[in-house]
Amino acid sequence: MLNLSENRVRGKNIEAYDAFRELTPLNIARKLSYWVLAFFIIMIIIMMLPWTQNVPTKGKLTTLRPEQRPQSVYSTIAGRIERWYVREGQSVQKGDTLAFLSEVKAAYFDPKLLERTQNQVDAKNASREAYSNKAAALGQQWTALQEALELKLEQSRNKVRQYELKLSSDSMNLGAAQTAYTISEYQYRRTDTLFQKGLKSLSDLEAKRNKLQATSAKVINAENKLLSTKNDLINAQIELNSIRSQYADKMAKVRSDQSSALSSIYDAESQVAKLETAYSNYEQRSQFYYVIAPQDGYIIEILKKGIGEVIKDSEPLLSIMPAEHDLAVEVFVRPMDYPLLETGQQVFFIFDGWPAFVFSGWPNQSYGTFGGRIVSIDNIANKKGQYRVLVSPDPDEKPWPKTLRVGTGASGMIMLNDVQLWYEFWRQLNGFPPDFYEAEELEKYKLKAPAKHFAK
Repeated sequence: MLNLSENRVRGKNIEAYDAFRELTPLNIARKLSYWVLAFFIIMIIIMMLPWTQNVPTKGKLTTLRPEQRPQSVYSTIAGRIERWYVREGQSVQKGDTLAFLSEVKAAYFDPKLLERTQNQVDAKNASREAYSNKAAALGQQWTALQEALELKLEQSRNKVRQYELKLSSDSMNLGAAQTAYTISEYQYRRTDTLFQKGLKSLSDLEAKRNKLQATSAKVINAENKLLSTKNDLINAQIELNSIRSQYADKMAKVRSDQSSALSSIYDAESQVAKLETAYSNYEQRSQFYYVIAPQDGYIIEILKKGIGEVIKDSEPLLSIMPAEHDLAVEVFVRPMDYPLLETGQQVFFIFDGWPAFVFSGWPNQSYGTFGGRIVSIDNIANKKGQYRVLVSPDPDEKPWPKTLRVGTGASGMIMLNDVQLWYEFWRQLNGFPPDFYEAEELEKYKLKAPAKHFAK
């Protein structure tokens, strides 16, 4: 320094001058301590801030009801694809024709199969009617035979009764003839005795002899009539039994024929039922040539594309997404987080393709998230050892975008308890699970020693 000025600064308090005070070197250590102290104060304040515990999950969009999820449309019968009426991505209504199939089984090649089957049904119905008429005629014949049998039996019984009465009459005639013969014989002997004594003439004796012979002839004649009547009675009884046997055979034959006719009727009815079932099956099969949409929706993927390609019965043709569906998200959680979940619990989602700014511990400060509620929790883990959770939109939050599609990825945060931030850091560093029991529940699960234990 040249020391040209007479105003010397050496030996003076230079900090009394503003210019020199501005040029005084800073106390770095003191300033740094202030900054460190301020940083720790800010960190303590931040650590005391509230933090919402959550279980992070990933999943994808699905539907709430199983019938609203993508489904395959199957071919009921085996056939060959002849024409497609839709394309992928096309909207269809319930009942719209999707494809047309032609027949591939030889049993159904006949173009007049329904007509010929109907003719068989009509023929069997006519056969059944004929058997019914035959059974009715045989029934009438059986009734006529039964009436004729009653008349014949009555006639034979009358005849038997007549011979029985005639037998009684002939028996009485025989008794009278035998009595007359006995009297004539007695008279003849008495006259013969008187003739020997000369009291009666020879003419009287011969008259008594003639009378005796006449009464003897009457006895023989009466006996012959009696025997003849007995034979007639026996023949009448035999004829009565023969009539029963004869008509029994005829009626048995008629009954057998009637049973055969009824059996033929039942067989014809069985055949008619089988043919009608076959006709109905053929008629229904002809309707299955056209594959129709089971419900309103969109064609996702056509699985069998070639014209002329042969498909088997119950083989999928295409996939369709129902037009009306209730969206839901299926997410998967670890077994450690499974006990923390319950139905109705709140979940926040970030959907793929929608911008979002997320604070996982402060859901109210996040942007672009959508709320949901747990509606279903599986009780069995999948092959990866995770549990499936189904979440539906939260009616109290803003609605989900209408342009969301099934299969879109989603990142979820299942909301749990509110804790302080320092506690969350401590839990994460130690690998502890989030809080499960609430304060009231903790009191209930505390173990207390019995009073008698302290008494000892």
